[in-house]
Amino acid sequence: MSRDLATRPPEAADIAEAEAFLAAHPDITAFDLVLIDLNGIARGKIIRRHELLPIFRSGRHLPGSILGLDVTGEDVEETGLVWSDGDADRRAWPVAGSLVPLPWTSPQRGELRLALFELDGVPMACDPRHALARQVKLLEADGFHPVLAYELEFYLLDRERTAEGQFQPLRLPLSGERPDGIQVYGVTELDRLEPFIDAVYRGAEAQGLPVETMISEYAQGQFELTLRHGNALRAADDIVMLKRLIRALAVRHGMMACFMAKPFAGRAGSGMHVHASLADAEGTNRFADQGEALSPVLKHAVAGLLETMQDSMLVFAPHFNSWRRFAAQSYAPTTPTWGTNNRSVAVRIPAGSPAGRHLEQRAAGIDSNPYLVGATVLAGMRKGILAKADPGPETTAYAETAGDDLPPDWRSAIETATRSAFLKEALGERLHHVFLALKRAEYRRFAAEVTALERRFYGEVV
Repeated sequence: MSRDLATRPPEAADIAEAEAFLAAHPDITAFDLVLIDLNGIARGKIIRRHELLPIFRSGRHLPGSILGLDVTGEDVEETGLVWSDGDADRRAWPVAGSLVPLPWTSPQRGELRLALFELDGVPMACDPRHALARQVKLLEADGFHPVLAYELEFYLLDRERTAEGQFQPLRLPLSGERPDGIQVYGVTELDRLEPFIDAVYRGAEAQGLPVETMISEYAQGQFELTLRHGNALRAADDIVMLKRLIRALAVRHGMMACFMAKPFAGRAGSGMHVHASLADAEGTNRFADQGEALSPVLKHAVAGLLETMQDSMLVFAPHFNSWRRFAAQSYAPTTPTWGTNNRSVAVRIPAGSPAGRHLEQRAAGIDSNPYLVGATVLAGMRKGILAKADPGPETTAYAETAGDDLPPDWRSAIETATRSAFLKEALGERLHHVFLALKRAEYRRFAAEVTALERRFYGEVV
């Protein structure tokens, strides 16, 4: 038996998936290999058709340093994945169920998502997808099967910037006009965006993405798409694929899709709210109401999320820009609070069917990595459940004062995450180290930059 076959991880997709796909898509001649890094950025390469089956048989070598890149794509030596590691190869294996067409390409290509493993078949500790998979397994060992759904908020912008280099909202395809005012839940804006929306729904169907409602959100050019809930790994895969789909289609419709947490001062930020519940082995929702009362398991999970929120904020808000989203009366939580049918809190219990009860963690921005967010949310829920923790009284009104419950800024969040035993356990010790090294390197870049605002305020004054 060859070493390749001997070290094949059980998680790798079966070659029958590739054989069936090739038979069904004879015109596809190339495939994008996609690996998601710790910043949530797609990395990879394009291969030819004849290279696909060998990847399903034996995997594909990729340097481990691909998971030690900052947001600009540069190596960060402090991760331990570059020269101190000899820039060593690991082996990427296909993720089951991830082989799909790319409907926006011409000639059409396919896409295959990868997960990274050590050469002996052990999951590479720095791959964020493995961090989520580990938390899923821990909950399953406790008798819980996590169900997640992510909301995706984003801006569609004009590809041309202003004379000052600023972003500006898109021109709606059918009218050529820019959206006027906020128009939250406005249907006119959606109607005039019809060619793009139609392309998104058609593309999502081709890729098997459970895309549902499209909403005009709380700013000019801001929109929201919801995804149907599913198992935790598939839910994170879905939003990663949907972001890639939206970004690619926006370019082809003369627009730019922006997933910054806060692209405009004075306008709404973009969140990635996580809806979560736990089922038992028979599929029964353990968060379902018990009579007129909330489930004790649900309340324990909420308590765990509140207790660990301070330690988790760097995962929820990983970049400098992420922290501009948190402000009073902004729908971005500034305190670890919870409540029923209340959008001002950090953990909301939405209104709805008592049998379908679930929680919504509202802190994460759309610029965060959904695998890391999912892993951290599940770890927090599990911590509260195991301790049978009490979330305390629910909040019924907006608490405007931030207090000292959460880190006030990016640097404080980095320091808190560095000290956090919870986050180290939630992500795994190796990934925790690499993630912090990347965030420190990114922070140093911003701290060294002299901005135009500084020059304007101080240049001829102080």
